[in-house]
Amino acid sequence: MTIITRHGIYACSTVIAGLLLMQTVGAAEWNQYGGEGGQQFTPLDQINRRNLERLVPAWTYRSGDLNQGFIQKNHSFQTNPVFWNDTLFISTSANWVIAIDALSGEELWKFDPELPKDITYSESASRGVAIWHGDTQVCPHRIFMGTLTGFVYALDAVTGQTCSDFGVAGRIDMSEGAGGVGNWFGHHGVTSPPAVAGDRLIVGSSIGDNRMVESPRGIVRSLDAITGAVNWIWDPIPRSPDDPLRAEWADDSASITGGANAWPPLSVDVERNLVFVPTSSPSADFYGGERLGDNRHANSLVALNIDTGAVVWHQQLVHHDVWDYDTPSQPTLTTIQKDGVDVAAVVVVTKTGMLFAFERDSGEPIYEINERPVPRSDVPGELLSPTQPFSSIPALVDHRALTEDDAFGVAWFDRRGCQNVLRTLRSEGIFTPPSLQGSILSPGYAGGANWGGVAIDPERQIAITNVNQIPALVRLIPRDALDALRGSGDLDGWDVSSQEGTPYFMARRFFLSPLGLPCVRPPWGKLVAVDLREGTILWDIPLGTIRDLAPSFVPNFNWGVPNLGGALLTRSGLIVIGAATENTLRIFDVETGEELWSHRLPTAAIATPMSYEVEGVQYIAIAVGGHEPLGMTNGDYLMTFSLEE
Repeated sequence: MTIITRHGIYACSTVIAGLLLMQTVGAAEWNQYGGEGGQQFTPLDQINRRNLERLVPAWTYRSGDLNQGFIQKNHSFQTNPVFWNDTLFISTSANWVIAIDALSGEELWKFDPELPKDITYSESASRGVAIWHGDTQVCPHRIFMGTLTGFVYALDAVTGQTCSDFGVAGRIDMSEGAGGVGNWFGHHGVTSPPAVAGDRLIVGSSIGDNRMVESPRGIVRSLDAITGAVNWIWDPIPRSPDDPLRAEWADDSASITGGANAWPPLSVDVERNLVFVPTSSPSADFYGGERLGDNRHANSLVALNIDTGAVVWHQQLVHHDVWDYDTPSQPTLTTIQKDGVDVAAVVVVTKTGMLFAFERDSGEPIYEINERPVPRSDVPGELLSPTQPFSSIPALVDHRALTEDDAFGVAWFDRRGCQNVLRTLRSEGIFTPPSLQGSILSPGYAGGANWGGVAIDPERQIAITNVNQIPALVRLIPRDALDALRGSGDLDGWDVSSQEGTPYFMARRFFLSPLGLPCVRPPWGKLVAVDLREGTILWDIPLGTIRDLAPSFVPNFNWGVPNLGGALLTRSGLIVIGAATENTLRIFDVETGEELWSHRLPTAAIATPMSYEVEGVQYIAIAVGGHEPLGMTNGDYLMTFSLEE
């Protein structure tokens, strides 16, 4: 590991440390991922629609992390900075942790865990760090960060030095006890910051998809924030034969199935002593014949007791997932004014393009959930749930079946290519299951909504989320047929995964035209506002133009584009968002969706903005790093904006 400060290689200075510990009076808090309750809302209102013509770049910091040297790791920069002591703390794709002066943009220190560069990685994400304050002589102010290799580090927030009393030499190996057959180094990691609950850290994990049935367990752990000792472990899959939920898993499948992990950020309600955990699909993702049943607590929102890890309540949002429809976003804690009554609520948006809200104490739905019949599988060995849960809030994306008439292209041959594909595939709307002939998943496995989650204005009672409307193609391939298909070229451009332990390989890709644009009519990405009092859609608009996505001869249409990352809301009624695969940061009016301001960026900002205040000045900060898997140029910029004098 390497620690570098602005004064050179680390050297202790109690005078400097003391000065750095001075607090800024009246500074707005953003001391956790997503801000208070994960609402992605700031009470700051200095920046408002009347002065946006004065909003300009304040300072830009460049980390230097552009993925250099890694042989098989994509690049992204997804951090949501946390703010403390007039300092921003960020993490990068290479898991560098950096402290930056929030007023000047000057680097204060940098920690490099020195990830191995000669291995493969299933992920590139590091969505940020967590901060903890306690009564201890060693590192009383700590930064916690998880790595793509499965470690959690504790660092001194003032110096960047590892905290010697935490684990072994300042780190804990989260792969210990997680299981999984074979080598998962680089494919079992921590991509979201730990949740802090008093003197406890609660940590989930990210597990590479589609490799095999016996992948690592998706366990959630509570660690002591000082020593790293394990307080409790919760496994979303019921391993004990005495657990009543074993009935949701046929035969002995609960003993061998992995996954169902919580890879997005968790949320903590200290007052209620609850941690809210969003879980993902069990392995393997696209075939469930080895794990028949509804598979609880996979694809669920689960409330755990902070002290014990016991389940207080749970709601499954997808039964027996074979679509990779994870619960992908941080649960958002807010108050919903329903029928004139204030209800303490937890809200999630899902890859299915639905918004769900539950009472925090009981888990009862605030908006009715209905079980509706869905298509059945024709794959030998598979047995799906006959129904799936649907929110009574209108869907945020299109759920209908796609036909040849829906094919889209910017030229006749482009549209014809899409029609030819549509003609051959199974397409029955949302929850169309994978098939041997090939199926259209709409929404696709990237959503719907994804890790950008939902931003909530608690005063206006408006929820904002960005969604994708890009179908995906999925097919299951019998094991003895793969070589012939590859030899014929039928799988060119497809991502093929082994799904070991099942009878089938899986092949998938996004449904794109010969010119590389989505094969369905735009918008392909939207910004959607939901009225939380009524449970209705207030407005929706396309998010992003195609200027950085389409071939140069295609006009710059405002068609809405693929997006990842989330929105920031301000008390002054602004939505600040990058997220789109376009090199632009935008501001919209939260009540109408009117675009008020935009600024061109060096690459796409596939991240979620935050806001803070120093010396009476409000700043907006966002990571601008592109996204290699989406074809965007790599970047290493942390950019801030403030009002010009």
